[in-house]
Amino acid sequence: MNPVKPGRTPVRWLAAMALSVAGVAGVGAAENDAQWPQRPITMIVPFVAGGGGDTLARLYAREMEGKIRQPIIIDNRAGAGGNIGTAAAARATPDGHTVVFGTNGTMATNHWLYKSVGYSPDDFEPIARFSVISMVMFVSPDSRFNSAKELIEYARQHPRELTCASAGNGTASHMACGLLQHMAKVEFTHVPYKGGAPASTDVRSGRVSFMIDVAPYLVPLAKSKQIKVLAVSTPQRIPALPDVPTIAESGVPGYELFAWDGLFAPKGTPADRLDRLHQAVNEVLKDPAFDRTMQERGSINSPMSRSEFAQFVRKEYELHGEIVKFTGARID
Repeated sequence: MNPVKPGRTPVRWLAAMALSVAGVAGVGAAENDAQWPQRPITMIVPFVAGGGGDTLARLYAREMEGKIRQPIIIDNRAGAGGNIGTAAAARATPDGHTVVFGTNGTMATNHWLYKSVGYSPDDFEPIARFSVISMVMFVSPDSRFNSAKELIEYARQHPRELTCASAGNGTASHMACGLLQHMAKVEFTHVPYKGGAPASTDVRSGRVSFMIDVAPYLVPLAKSKQIKVLAVSTPQRIPALPDVPTIAESGVPGYELFAWDGLFAPKGTPADRLDRLHQAVNEVLKDPAFDRTMQERGSINSPMSRSEFAQFVRKEYELHGEIVKFTGARID
């Protein structure tokens, strides 16, 4: 073989390089065609492993894997009410291979509660809403109150006597109690806890008057008579508790508040990949067996178009800003 002279490049080597570049271009093109994705997707979950949000995220991810034919790797990055993981997702490469499990807290409430969350709502592309999660107003089984209407009327006559537990300042349960005060024109004494479990325990024992919290972990307690459910927070009654009226039906017309979750991607993610992920989510939500599973948990599958979901997130952001203002909630 003749040695290659300095400054000279063999024609055959150039040809090989051209083929290599063409191959790389081919891989890039393949990533943009109808076969995408061709490698695993990471779903950042900004909550602790084993918690309520993580459980739901893993449930959705498992079902989505069958639709996109690729593994979805859960990356738990908890802290600061979900802000740490969500901020990390905002900085991820916008190629569709990193998505984030978003909630009403991380995408609507936290911006109003914290001085800085490390990201903006505009840093994300809304992909799809997973579900609407009703909240449940409940009391101890031995409580004197048998309806939300009774409790509200008593509160009007006895300002600040009744206590309302929450999972902590700025949580969904705090927002629900604050909105009820505002709309019903009553006054409660807010009792914040470090989590929903200790708060609900004190309500069940009667140490706190009542609480409004997310349905999935409360429905089993209601069915086993460990709590007395007075109302639900959604505009309609929920299949898991069909005989329980809404708060709106209970003397507070227009009351509507619920938790929700959805899928988001970093801003700049290609539209065709967003559409593919959106399609996968909605295929999961429309599956009758999966729908029954979610209804049993107190969640309602709520498919939307991408544009509808974007509008929904913006409205929720504004609504939660108003609730935070009149509750005075703040986390520094």
